[in-house]
Amino acid sequence: MADITDFERAERPEGAGIVASEVDVWFARNVLPLEAVLMQFLRRNWRDASEIADLRQDVYVRVYEAALKKLPDLAKPFVFATARNLLINRVRQKHIVPIEAVADLDSLGIANDEPAPDHSVMARDELRRLQIAIDRLPARCREAVIMGRINGLSGHEIAQRMGISEAAVSQYIDNGLRALADMLYGEAIEVRREK
Repeated sequence: MADITDFERAERPEGAGIVASEVDVWFARNVLPLEAVLMQFLRRNWRDASEIADLRQDVYVRVYEAALKKLPDLAKPFVFATARNLLINRVRQKHIVPIEAVADLDSLGIANDEPAPDHSVMARDELRRLQIAIDRLPARCREAVIMGRINGLSGHEIAQRMGISEAAVSQYIDNGLRALADMLYGEAIEVRREK
Protein backbone atom coordinates (compact mmCIF):
# COMPACT_ATOMS: atom_id res chain seq x y z
CA MET A 1 0.00 0.00 0.00
CA ALA A 2 1.79 3.12 -1.16
CA ASP A 3 1.07 6.38 0.58
CA ILE A 4 2.73 8.63 -2.00
CA THR A 5 1.48 8.45 -5.55
CA ASP A 6 3.73 8.26 -8.57
CA PHE A 7 2.30 11.64 -9.59
CA GLU A 8 3.42 13.19 -6.29
CA ARG A 9 6.88 11.71 -6.73
CA ALA A 10 7.06 13.11 -10.27
CA GLU A 11 6.11 16.57 -8.96
CA ARG A 12 9.10 16.59 -6.59
CA PRO A 13 12.20 18.22 -8.15
CA GLU A 14 14.92 15.74 -9.06
CA GLY A 15 17.55 15.39 -6.38
CA ALA A 16 15.22 16.78 -3.71
CA GLY A 17 15.18 14.70 -0.56
CA ILE A 18 12.05 13.12 0.78
CA VAL A 19 10.26 15.16 3.42
CA ALA A 20 10.44 13.57 6.86
CA SER A 21 6.66 13.75 7.27
CA GLU A 22 6.25 11.65 4.09
CA VAL A 23 8.65 9.08 5.51
CA ASP A 24 6.77 9.12 8.82
CA VAL A 25 3.51 8.33 7.02
CA TRP A 26 5.16 5.64 4.88
CA PHE A 27 6.84 4.11 7.94
CA ALA A 28 3.61 4.02 9.96
CA ARG A 29 1.61 2.51 7.10
CA ASN A 30 4.14 0.05 5.70
CA VAL A 31 6.78 -0.81 8.31
CA LEU A 32 5.11 -0.77 11.72
CA PRO A 33 2.44 -3.33 10.70
CA LEU A 34 5.33 -5.77 10.05
CA GLU A 35 6.53 -5.60 13.67
CA ALA A 36 5.06 -8.93 14.81
CA VAL A 37 6.53 -10.80 11.85
CA LEU A 38 9.84 -8.95 12.22
CA MET A 39 10.04 -9.86 15.92
CA GLN A 40 9.32 -13.49 15.07
CA PHE A 41 12.11 -13.42 12.47
CA LEU A 42 14.54 -11.87 14.96
CA ARG A 43 13.65 -14.36 17.73
CA ARG A 44 14.04 -17.29 15.33
CA ASN A 45 17.46 -16.14 14.10
CA TRP A 46 18.98 -14.59 17.24
CA ARG A 47 18.92 -16.60 20.45
CA ASP A 48 19.98 -13.84 22.85
CA ALA A 49 16.49 -12.65 23.81
CA SER A 50 17.89 -9.63 25.65
CA GLU A 51 19.07 -8.17 22.33
CA ILE A 52 15.86 -8.63 20.30
CA ALA A 53 14.33 -5.23 21.15
CA ASP A 54 17.62 -3.48 20.34
CA LEU A 55 17.87 -5.35 17.05
CA ARG A 56 14.32 -4.29 16.13
CA GLN A 57 15.20 -0.65 16.89
CA ASP A 58 18.38 -0.90 14.80
CA VAL A 59 16.36 -2.30 11.90
CA TYR A 60 13.84 0.55 12.23
CA VAL A 61 16.61 3.17 12.30
CA ARG A 62 18.30 1.74 9.20
CA VAL A 63 15.01 1.45 7.31
CA TYR A 64 13.96 4.99 8.26
CA GLU A 65 17.33 6.52 7.32
CA ALA A 66 17.31 4.73 3.97
CA ALA A 67 13.74 5.88 3.33
CA LEU A 68 14.79 9.50 3.89
CA LYS A 69 16.99 9.13 0.80
CA LYS A 70 14.56 7.08 -1.29
CA LEU A 71 11.36 5.31 -0.39
CA PRO A 72 11.62 1.59 -1.16
CA ASP A 73 9.11 0.29 -3.69
CA LEU A 74 8.24 -2.70 -1.50
CA ALA A 75 8.49 -2.26 2.27
CA LYS A 76 8.38 -5.89 3.46
CA PRO A 77 11.32 -7.26 1.43
CA PHE A 78 13.32 -4.13 2.27
CA VAL A 79 12.68 -4.47 6.02
CA PHE A 80 13.62 -8.15 6.06
CA ALA A 81 16.71 -7.64 3.92
CA THR A 82 17.77 -4.92 6.35
CA ALA A 83 17.14 -7.24 9.33
CA ARG A 84 19.05 -10.07 7.69
CA ASN A 85 22.03 -7.81 6.90
CA LEU A 86 22.02 -6.45 10.45
CA LEU A 87 22.15 -9.98 11.90
CA ILE A 88 24.96 -10.95 9.54
CA ASN A 89 26.92 -7.85 10.55
CA ARG A 90 26.41 -8.64 14.24
CA VAL A 91 27.68 -12.20 13.74
CA ARG A 92 30.71 -10.95 11.82
CA GLN A 93 31.54 -8.34 14.47
CA LYS A 94 31.78 -10.92 17.21
CA HIS A 95 35.21 -12.53 17.25
CA ILE A 96 33.97 -15.62 19.03
CA VAL A 97 30.39 -16.60 18.33
CA PRO A 98 28.89 -18.97 20.87
CA ILE A 99 26.91 -21.70 19.20
CA GLU A 100 23.81 -20.55 21.08
CA ALA A 101 24.02 -16.99 19.70
CA VAL A 102 22.61 -17.78 16.29
CA ALA A 103 19.81 -20.27 15.75
CA ASP A 104 20.38 -21.05 12.10
CA LEU A 105 23.31 -19.53 10.21
CA ASP A 106 22.08 -21.08 6.96
CA SER A 107 18.90 -19.01 7.12
CA LEU A 108 21.07 -15.91 7.38
CA GLY A 109 22.83 -16.78 4.14
CA ILE A 110 26.34 -16.72 5.59
CA ALA A 111 28.61 -18.69 3.32
CA ASN A 112 30.18 -21.78 4.78
CA ASP A 113 33.58 -23.13 3.84
CA GLU A 114 32.20 -25.96 1.72
CA PRO A 115 31.86 -25.24 -1.98
CA ALA A 116 28.41 -25.41 -3.49
CA PRO A 117 27.61 -28.71 -5.23
CA ASP A 118 27.77 -27.12 -8.68
CA HIS A 119 31.23 -25.72 -7.91
CA SER A 120 32.43 -29.17 -6.84
CA VAL A 121 31.15 -30.70 -10.06
CA MET A 122 32.80 -27.97 -12.14
CA ALA A 123 36.09 -28.36 -10.24
CA ARG A 124 36.10 -32.13 -10.79
CA ASP A 125 35.39 -31.58 -14.48
CA GLU A 126 38.28 -29.12 -14.76
CA LEU A 127 40.60 -31.56 -13.00
CA ARG A 128 39.59 -34.34 -15.41
CA ARG A 129 40.27 -32.06 -18.38
CA LEU A 130 43.64 -31.09 -16.90
CA GLN A 131 44.58 -34.74 -16.32
CA ILE A 132 43.68 -35.62 -19.92
CA ALA A 133 45.76 -32.68 -21.17
CA ILE A 134 48.74 -33.66 -18.99
CA ASP A 135 48.50 -37.24 -20.26
CA ARG A 136 48.73 -35.92 -23.86
CA LEU A 137 52.08 -34.17 -23.22
CA PRO A 138 55.27 -35.84 -24.44
CA ALA A 139 56.81 -38.02 -21.72
CA ARG A 140 59.81 -35.83 -20.75
CA CYS A 141 57.70 -32.66 -20.89
CA ARG A 142 55.01 -34.28 -18.72
CA GLU A 143 57.62 -35.50 -16.24
CA ALA A 144 59.15 -32.01 -15.85
CA VAL A 145 55.76 -30.30 -15.49
CA ILE A 146 54.57 -32.79 -12.86
CA MET A 147 57.77 -32.55 -10.83
CA GLY A 148 57.95 -28.75 -11.09
CA ARG A 149 54.35 -27.57 -10.95
CA ILE A 150 52.58 -30.36 -9.10
CA ASN A 151 55.26 -31.76 -6.78
CA GLY A 152 56.93 -28.36 -6.29
CA LEU A 153 60.49 -29.45 -6.97
CA SER A 154 63.12 -26.86 -7.90
CA GLY A 155 64.72 -26.75 -11.35
CA HIS A 156 67.95 -28.08 -9.85
CA GLU A 157 66.16 -31.07 -8.24
CA ILE A 158 64.31 -31.86 -11.46
CA ALA A 159 67.54 -31.63 -13.47
CA GLN A 160 69.24 -34.08 -11.13
CA ARG A 161 66.35 -36.57 -11.23
CA MET A 162 65.96 -36.39 -15.01
CA GLY A 163 69.71 -36.29 -15.68
CA ILE A 164 69.50 -33.11 -17.81
CA SER A 165 70.54 -29.47 -17.48
CA GLU A 166 68.43 -26.87 -15.64
CA ALA A 167 68.04 -25.01 -18.95
CA ALA A 168 66.51 -28.13 -20.50
CA VAL A 169 64.17 -28.47 -17.49
CA SER A 170 63.07 -24.87 -17.95
CA GLN A 171 62.46 -25.50 -21.65
CA TYR A 172 60.42 -28.65 -20.98
CA ILE A 173 58.29 -26.88 -18.36
CA ASP A 174 57.73 -23.82 -20.59
CA ASN A 175 56.74 -25.97 -23.57
CA GLY A 176 54.52 -28.15 -21.37
CA LEU A 177 52.69 -25.22 -19.78
CA ARG A 178 52.13 -23.55 -23.15
CA ALA A 179 50.78 -26.78 -24.57
CA LEU A 180 48.50 -27.28 -21.56
CA ALA A 181 47.16 -23.75 -21.85
CA ASP A 182 46.48 -24.24 -25.53
CA MET A 183 44.84 -27.64 -25.01
CA LEU A 184 42.61 -26.29 -22.25
CA TYR A 185 41.86 -22.78 -23.48
CA GLY A 186 42.93 -22.34 -27.05
CA GLU A 187 43.85 -23.93 -30.31
CA ALA A 188 45.95 -27.05 -30.24
CA ILE A 189 49.61 -26.60 -31.08
CA GLU A 190 52.32 -29.03 -31.80
CA VAL A 191 54.58 -29.64 -28.81
CA ARG A 192 58.21 -29.75 -29.80
CA ARG A 193 59.30 -33.37 -29.60
CA GLU A 194 62.35 -34.20 -27.55
CA LYS A 195 65.40 -35.42 -29.32
